[in-house]
Amino acid sequence: MPRAFADLHTHSRASFDSLASPAALVRTAARHGLTHLAITDHDRIDGAVEAQAIAREVAPELTVIVGEEIRTVDGDLIGLFLDRAVPPGLTADEAMAEVRAQGGLVGIPHPFDRFRGSLLRDARREALLPAVDWIEAYNARVAVGNGNVRAAELAHDAGRPGIAVSDAHSAFEVGVAYTAFDGDPTTASGLLAALPSAELVTGRASFYLRLLTPVAKVVQRARGNGRVRPSGDRSVPLGR
Repeated sequence: MPRAFADLHTHSRASFDSLASPAALVRTAARHGLTHLAITDHDRIDGAVEAQAIAREVAPELTVIVGEEIRTVDGDLIGLFLDRAVPPGLTADEAMAEVRAQGGLVGIPHPFDRFRGSLLRDARREALLPAVDWIEAYNARVAVGNGNVRAAELAHDAGRPGIAVSDAHSAFEVGVAYTAFDGDPTTASGLLAALPSAELVTGRASFYLRLLTPVAKVVQRARGNGRVRPSGDRSVPLGR
């Protein structure tokens, strides 16, 4: 059975809080020996689509998965294997239905991070757990508190697979945490089959690298690349 090494939560400059080029993410992932890289920009997929095309040319051994970090009124969700962006401002149930309609998979990012739009800050939302495919049991950007410990405990207690991710917002962070799988997570069905074999490889980027994020927000705002806003009269907390 093949062995896969996947970082399933990263951000390119398509996100309002990252300046990393899709090409830099691809090259770093390939250099670190990853076999799969999911680019999950905030409420957009164009950076991931660009990276997918670049990988075919410069790193054919690397599979780029088109994903998205979706801001719902209930908190953030990760959708993978997408053909089109899921708009922000939906309920978690609505966003999951949109991902499923595309044949995609759904995960919960940084569920107990007190500084971000975490889904499980309200115990009532734990009713959503049976509907998700994985929980981020380790997110390398959870810097304060015991959020990762609680996330790992939640995944165990809920019987959901746990994964480790870098949540990279710069190319330097790609692969500092990742998940090893037995199997081939190149497709939605392949990843779903591989999730029970997940082996978490944890690590953390330096604090100084994380200081690039507020700088990125200022630069992106100046460029007119702010956070995607919900359409219509829906609104969600701004979070980060």
